[in-house]
Amino acid sequence: MLTKTTLNLLMAAALLLVGYLTAQAAEKPSTVTVSQLVTEWQRAKEYTKEYLDAMPEDGVSFKPTAEIRSFAEQMLHLANGNFNFASAASGKTNPYQGKNLEKLDEFKTKAALTKVVLESYDFTIDALKGMTDAQLAENVKVFNRDMTRETAFAKEFEHQTHHRGQTTIYIRMKGIKPPNEKLF
Repeated sequence: MLTKTTLNLLMAAALLLVGYLTAQAAEKPSTVTVSQLVTEWQRAKEYTKEYLDAMPEDGVSFKPTAEIRSFAEQMLHLANGNFNFASAASGKTNPYQGKNLEKLDEFKTKAALTKVVLESYDFTIDALKGMTDAQLAENVKVFNRDMTRETAFAKEFEHQTHHRGQTTIYIRMKGIKPPNEKLF
């Protein structure tokens, strides 16, 4: 049987080990570089532009059903996400802080929609270019959750991919072939 002193020593050793391992995990560098992320975001921007270019002006306000977002609203939701995630991940001020782009009529034309959506990609790319590889491993708070900057940018990438993908059906329902996938 272990004595109380021995148990206390074992508990202290376990806590020290957990603390050490936690510190080691926090200090591990990111597995991806800023340069790699910038390349992926530039590709995503080009791909999204192809989607915006494919939809004719009369399709910008198109909704497949009344209760879902229009094409423009999907793209504006994507842009809101890009601005919000990149701002939280980088600390850069979101130029549209507190605004819901989906609700602003000024972005409902094809030209204005395209401009602000591409601006959201540029904001993300510039935020990344202003960081070092080591900063990607730093923790930030995004939507009240703790995560690394790298994870925040990954969540942002997932979000924009999801909403761009949703607009595929909008384009098809307008009788247009959507852009080919752009994996590389």
